[in-house]
Amino acid sequence: MTIANEEIFGPVLTVQTFKSIDEAIALANSTVFGLSGSVWTKNIDKGIQILRSLRIGRVWINTVMEGFPELPFGGYKQSGLGREAGKYGFEEYSEYKSVIIHLGKRTFWWKPEAN
Repeated sequence: MTIANEEIFGPVLTVQTFKSIDEAIALANSTVFGLSGSVWTKNIDKGIQILRSLRIGRVWINTVMEGFPELPFGGYKQSGLGREAGKYGFEEYSEYKSVIIHLGKRTFWWKPEAN
């Protein structure tokens, strides 16, 4: 179905049947996108096991659209590169530089060979 294979933004719910957890995970991972999704279950341990197998950037268990500014947001596959928000979002817009300055007598962290 088109709705299950495109990244649709809006108040949309798709429902698909499956016969096993493995089939449900395969269906969820079969798309080229991977922005977000939710797992609905009474068994939280099983929900955590499932979310570890999903190739998506944000997973909710028994809820949707909740979060905090500190949580990074971004997708997998063709749902974008990098992360926004939180520490990882800040790092997306940062360039780091390492600087080493030696002052004074030279010291070695290894024992130099005697000549």
